[in-house]
Amino acid sequence: MIWPLLTDDQWLSGHFLFNWAHAMKNYLLLFTLAIAMPAHAQKPSDAPLGSTVFAAPSSAIERLTLDQAWRIAEQANPQLRAAEANMQTVEGQLTDAKGLLWNNPQIATDQLRRRAPLPGGTTQTFPEWTLGLSQTFEIAGQQGYRRRAAELDLDATRESIAEIRRRVRAEVELRFARVLTLQHRIEIEREALKFVEDAATAVKKRVAAGEDSRLDGNLASVEAERSQNQLTVLNEQLIDARSELAALLQLPPTNFPEVSGIIEVTSAGYTLESLLATAADRAYLRSLDYRERAAQNRLDLERASVYPDVTVGLTTGRDGPGDARERFNMLSLSVPLPLFKRNAGGIGRARTELTQTQIEKEAATRDIQAQVRTLWLRLNSLRTRVTRLSDSVLPKLNENQRLSTTSFRAGEIGLLQLLVVNRQLLDARRDYLDALAEFVQARIALEQAAGGSANAGVK
Repeated sequence: MIWPLLTDDQWLSGHFLFNWAHAMKNYLLLFTLAIAMPAHAQKPSDAPLGSTVFAAPSSAIERLTLDQAWRIAEQANPQLRAAEANMQTVEGQLTDAKGLLWNNPQIATDQLRRRAPLPGGTTQTFPEWTLGLSQTFEIAGQQGYRRRAAELDLDATRESIAEIRRRVRAEVELRFARVLTLQHRIEIEREALKFVEDAATAVKKRVAAGEDSRLDGNLASVEAERSQNQLTVLNEQLIDARSELAALLQLPPTNFPEVSGIIEVTSAGYTLESLLATAADRAYLRSLDYRERAAQNRLDLERASVYPDVTVGLTTGRDGPGDARERFNMLSLSVPLPLFKRNAGGIGRARTELTQTQIEKEAATRDIQAQVRTLWLRLNSLRTRVTRLSDSVLPKLNENQRLSTTSFRAGEIGLLQLLVVNRQLLDARRDYLDALAEFVQARIALEQAAGGSANAGVK
């Protein structure tokens, strides 16, 4: 908002102050309507319902939208990329487990030259050779347990990737919303600074003309410096917020992204019961369920490994000297006796893995349910706070500003009282925007804890 340059007479008449109050009131009304009106941006199919919606940039400067930030994060985020790379491991394990047999066949051969004495004191050298093939067979169903465990590990990894992707998206939205909130805060502070600087300039002229005291001039100057300091602090916070967002998106070190959008606050499209039902089917809990079942199959595999494997071999060869050479074929069968080593270590490790997974699943189920309930209460409290600020506090402060402007014009109050009223209105606008930011953060955390909006069917 651009303020025109004013003459001293305009300031003395108080006409500008009245117009400024009216303009600030209209701006606040438009800002509130912009926040309350639902944006018509299309959400991606896997985004939580009620997520922060951002409109297209209106200026010529290209700014980052939330959809663009999500796409960049899914392609570049190190945590997500590492999780997706882990798929190669579990897919390879499943390929091995799906083989016809777990043990590879073994082939063995040997050749030798034997020297045998003959009558007359001579010797004869003749070759002998053997060729054998053997195969070890599992007889207690180990192959089925191993294959099923590998399949469940693959399913668990897929669900883990889905959970990490959702967490990354939520983190991106949180940092995106913080950058957007700070940008709005800076706009408010710049408008306030412009008003205070114009007021300070006018008061200095009136002090120079002897119409106001030096106290009024000092008050105006101090107020201008306070506004400038607040704007500087917000700019520093914005730099940090943009840096954090750039790091999350793995943007170049010199890229501090600006964002574009409107924070949308709407009534909840879900109930606590629907959120709890969705949380029970969250990708993280599904991953733990797959891990528990895979651990159970590994325990069954270790128990089955107590039974000895059977090795069957077939050997052929030739031996003997001269005319007495023979061709032979031999079938062999070997079974180790499980007298001393009965795989106690493997069974113990498998039991530990199963127990730890069960404990983690039970704790996660309880914590997620409690987190959803806590965030639900916080979200309702924040909604009440936002409503109270917009419906009760801001209208009264707008009325105070109108009354103070009228009184200042009539000479009933001085600059100090006018600045106090304007400061209260500015603080209320800050509180309102902060409450909106906290509301968005709580909603993102709630939907992340629930695994997505129940109405949207996101999992």
